[in-house]
Amino acid sequence: MSTHAHRAAASDHEAHGHHDHHEMSFWEKYVFPLDHKMIGMQYFFTGVAMGVIGALMSYAFRMQMAFPGKAVPLFGLITPEFYNSMVTNHGSIMIFWFAMPVLIAAFGNFLIPLMCGCDDMVFPKINRLSYQIFLLSAIILLVSIFMPGGGFGSAWTSYPPLSSSATYNQTPYGAPMWLLAVALEFVAFLLGGINFITTLMNSRAPGMKMYDIPVVLWMIVIASILFMASVGPLIAGAVMLFFDQTMGTGFFDPARGGDPVLWQHLFWFFGHPEVYVVLLPAMGIVAEVLATFARKKLFGYKTILWTAIATGVLSFVVWAHHQFVAGIDPRMANIFTVTTLLISVPVTEMLFVYIATLYGGSIQLTTPMLFAIAFVAEFLIGGVTGIYLGASGADIYFHDTYFVLAHFHYTFIPIAVIAVFAGVYYWFPKMFGRMMNDFWGKVHFWGTAVPFNGIFLPLFYTGAAGDHRRSFDLLNFPEMNQPALIFARQFATVSLLVMLGFQVIFFINFFYSMFRGRKAGANPWNANTLEWVAPSPPPHGNFAELPNCYRGPYEYSVPGRSSDFWPQNEPAN
Repeated sequence: MSTHAHRAAASDHEAHGHHDHHEMSFWEKYVFPLDHKMIGMQYFFTGVAMGVIGALMSYAFRMQMAFPGKAVPLFGLITPEFYNSMVTNHGSIMIFWFAMPVLIAAFGNFLIPLMCGCDDMVFPKINRLSYQIFLLSAIILLVSIFMPGGGFGSAWTSYPPLSSSATYNQTPYGAPMWLLAVALEFVAFLLGGINFITTLMNSRAPGMKMYDIPVVLWMIVIASILFMASVGPLIAGAVMLFFDQTMGTGFFDPARGGDPVLWQHLFWFFGHPEVYVVLLPAMGIVAEVLATFARKKLFGYKTILWTAIATGVLSFVVWAHHQFVAGIDPRMANIFTVTTLLISVPVTEMLFVYIATLYGGSIQLTTPMLFAIAFVAEFLIGGVTGIYLGASGADIYFHDTYFVLAHFHYTFIPIAVIAVFAGVYYWFPKMFGRMMNDFWGKVHFWGTAVPFNGIFLPLFYTGAAGDHRRSFDLLNFPEMNQPALIFARQFATVSLLVMLGFQVIFFINFFYSMFRGRKAGANPWNANTLEWVAPSPPPHGNFAELPNCYRGPYEYSVPGRSSDFWPQNEPAN
């Protein structure tokens, strides 16, 4: 960039630093904040609290599957209605109120202004409104569980006619409240997405060109665009379903002339891109961690970026592989088989590019690096098992079995749990100005990664043997009473208990380190991206002086330099 252009960009950049950074009261700082970092924290802690609730629900119904008919500690005897409500709300919470708020909203809010070198989001008040609507949606969802008739229990996919009439689902209040909560959550993320996109477009540090933007920011913004482009049809469908539930219309009820398969099309047109809405930020987090701790330039930066864009485009033409048993035209099933198998190519390419980044690096096995490597390994298992479900012939046999469930969790837990842990351990020093304990972090890693496989590997076997995931008590089916299947279900459940138990270590380490951990410097990992220029934790306004950008984010181990990193804000001479 020429000197004149650089100065012009710097002047424009300063113009964006117009936000008032006065000393804030308690209410301004913690309850009604405009600071992007505090809003990110609000999303993070709310999302994690919802994740804990969702995890406790999984404990309840896994105990029912392993030991049917016996009282579950803390929950008592699980009834079929309560079981359905727990399964439905577990799925809803983990996707809409845990993965999305933590991966996109929390990390997006915290990282985007810091990593692109500006003082805040472009629209701070819209940012605050986004979180407030999200919090309202979470409250409505939790209240719905305690309404007469209980929480909604027709699965997170909410297929009609079961979901469209209280006569069928027996939850006259739970069903519409669940739908309202989901709609509000979507509104919150639409508002947040506007902020993320405009901030990255307009507030980058002078000199930060397209290919100088850190991958995680690209991934969060592409995910926001995917969400905004795919959610419209589902919002329209949700309004129609709400009318069916409350006003007696019949858009989806065949008894009233409606078409239930229409809802499935609307839902999955959003539902499959949604997979990539949460996957891409996770891939971005892992890319940052791998490059930093391999002390090596991220392999194939442009390949990763354009592959992510191609994946997003392809994600709009694969939705009907969820409907191979729904009565769609078999000729269309062939087309969606091809597109579904096709989308595995770019995702696989990204994972192998990550492995290429590790090759020849000076790898440091810190706690965030262990989680990042585990993400690559576990997600590969999820991806390979998905190929069976993309083929219509195999999918018809596996449909709605525990094989599908195991595949889904081998993709989703690496995204929503393992990648999140990688990001939390990596950016914790920047968030709170202190280091987490590395020894207990590694204990937590092994206590998470090993039992995770103990939970879901056996479920591939029980699913292939015919275990149906919608059944409350599989012992009602004589062919499911075989000792090997019963043992596999109990082994999976005990593994879940072990994994949940090790999360206590994480929470103790997290909260203890927040207040008593070793103090962190501005750049404890010797990383290159601009957030490490700011103090730890960054003050309101982030930087004493807004930084300039002189190069890409992954210049590690450059020949001829005395240090093995080269911060983006450091001039060449």
